[in-house]
Amino acid sequence: MALDLDPHRVEAGKTYPNIGIYSFGRGTFGKPAIDAAETSASTLYRVRVGQIIYSRLFAFEGAYTSVPAEHDGAFVSNEFPTFTVDAAKADPAFIGWLFRRSDTWLRLRAGAVGMGDRRQRVHPERILEHRFSLPPLPEQRQIVARLEATAAAVAARAEQAAVVEGDVVAMLAAAFARLTADAPRAPMSDVAPLVRRPVTIDPDATYPELGARSFGRGLFTKPDVIGADVTWQSLYRIEAGDLVFSNIKAWEGAFAVAGVEHAGKHGSHRYLTCVPDPDRATAGYLWYYLQSESGMLSINEASPGSADRNRTLATKRLAAIKVPVPPLDAQRWFDTLQAKAQAARQAQADAATELAALLPAMLDEAFGELT
Repeated sequence: MALDLDPHRVEAGKTYPNIGIYSFGRGTFGKPAIDAAETSASTLYRVRVGQIIYSRLFAFEGAYTSVPAEHDGAFVSNEFPTFTVDAAKADPAFIGWLFRRSDTWLRLRAGAVGMGDRRQRVHPERILEHRFSLPPLPEQRQIVARLEATAAAVAARAEQAAVVEGDVVAMLAAAFARLTADAPRAPMSDVAPLVRRPVTIDPDATYPELGARSFGRGLFTKPDVIGADVTWQSLYRIEAGDLVFSNIKAWEGAFAVAGVEHAGKHGSHRYLTCVPDPDRATAGYLWYYLQSESGMLSINEASPGSADRNRTLATKRLAAIKVPVPPLDAQRWFDTLQAKAQAARQAQADAATELAALLPAMLDEAFGELT
């Protein structure tokens, strides 16, 4: 293949369709068009379908691909060199797949220049110097057909997973709406009051610590804290079934239900724990409500301030949030529904992960003996 650039001077009054390249061999993506009035570039470069293109800046992490038909004619900056494959010797799609293999771009990275792992640029000369064994064209096309069939299956699975997720979200929302339609409301202080379990710090002891991810993505384990390193902070014990709130990120959904695997671990003074009254509410039901649009509105109203992303959840305002309280049996039924939904999501995720792992394995099988 040969370096093949198609420069065009930027003309006033024009806009130019633009693309970017995902890292790790994941293809191209559309970007907002480049407006001549807003770009400092005097020249842009048009790309054509089938060309090999890469990002000089992100080549070190696999930003290589071939230009797909939907991005034929798009424009890029000089940071995205393009190459045209000699079709008499190689199938452009075969070369495109070669560059999606991590072993290829890791070898090219070995010749990169720059400061630090994330500032290493790969120059076109380095790519043109890369050597590998090229099988006959018919064999190349057979390999491409197998890889593209697998890629299509992976994409179909991802689309199916998105459909299932949409159905699960809609099903839960509809069930919750029926459940709470006529339910009375009560303040959090009644159904899940704030309970804090302060820990007396032993300088010689080690304390496993937890944090809460934003957007309702659960709890995570932090590095253990050594007692001697705890100075001005305070630690509080967490038990299974607690509703654990980050008091500075709750406004963006950083709260979760502690599981049995979290029992006995600790949260800093930045974490609040509410314990549901077992005769009034379940933790899973309350979590779902508080993560809903209506619940997050209440959490946001209870989290005043606008300092960057830190908005403190006020304990008195949290206690005053009124939540719908349907019969306990109905809440437990909804928790069962949530558990089934989570199982369906996990099954989809496991299947997608297993299928996605096929592509790297097939790339190694197809190209392993060629490089």
